Amino acid sequence: MSVLGKIAYHVYHRPIGELRRIKKLGVFNAISISLARRQMASASLNLKEVADPNRPAFPIYILTGKKYWYQTSFCLYSLQKVSRSIQINAVLLDDGSFDDKLIRQIRSQFPGVSIQTAADLEKKMNDFLPVSRYPILRKKRETYPHIKKLTDAHAGESGWKMVIDSDMLFFKEPALLENWLKNPSAPFFLQDPQYAYYYTPDLMTSLAGEPIHANLNVGMVGLNSEGIDWDKLETWIAKLEASQGSNYLLEQALSAMLVAGKSIIVAPEKDYRVLPNKQEVLAPHAVLHHYVAESKEWYFKKAWQKLL
Repeated sequence: MSVLGKIAYHVYHRPIGELRRIKKLGVFNAISISLARRQMASASLNLKEVADPNRPAFPIYILTGKKYWYQTSFCLYSLQKVSRSIQINAVLLDDGSFDDKLIRQIRSQFPGVSIQTAADLEKKMNDFLPVSRYPILRKKRETYPHIKKLTDAHAGESGWKMVIDSDMLFFKEPALLENWLKNPSAPFFLQDPQYAYYYTPDLMTSLAGEPIHANLNVGMVGLNSEGIDWDKLETWIAKLEASQGSNYLLEQALSAMLVAGKSIIVAPEKDYRVLPNKQEVLAPHAVLHHYVAESKEWYFKKAWQKLL
């Protein structure tokens, strides 16, 4: 992001966004959520890796940083706690905010993690997605962090990778996820409760050349790195935004376009819940909760406490 872009974000866009959020929630509720978030962050410092050296280990990939590590630690802890057939370790992708203090903290809590620093990832981008060939992808990577779940996890890599978001908690053994990690054979997604691509199906289908799967969510997404056509992504971004503008759901739309017309695995919605309601958060029945939109209130206020 340019210096002027950063100034505009902190002076105008961020305060405006915060005011809109407070207006929607109400002042007292917004304060209550903020306090609960701080309590969660404090509690996260006491979490420790759950490890079993007798089980085969498999990696998952998580884009994270200073602002999100407390959520990442709860997500990883909850996943390790309920996994039974395998040991799940994390490969952390630095969002650009890692420092020595955070790295020491991470390694003290979860010694089994691997860390790809911003310097490591920048070198990989220069080697495999050079600015001269992929100016749009590289510019997006500066201004739109979500795209790093594709670029930083997959560029220059081979084989299948599972990338998950931090704002998720696991409550039961994720057998479907474990089986996929042991034997990946098709792309893996969560089911979104609504259409969440922003871009129209007609536009996405015309660009991808195949029908788009409905309502995919990339809170948990497994893709084959070698199957990603970076030239197509470069072109798709340009044409999507030229036609219908930019949007924070771009990465989700691009991921859906990558698997258009292909056989995929979609986790059953009743077990892998995106946007769980208050009832489900207070008394979890699902394997996984992915806390998006209004479900974040109960994520901060109640959900994480069930793991302690």
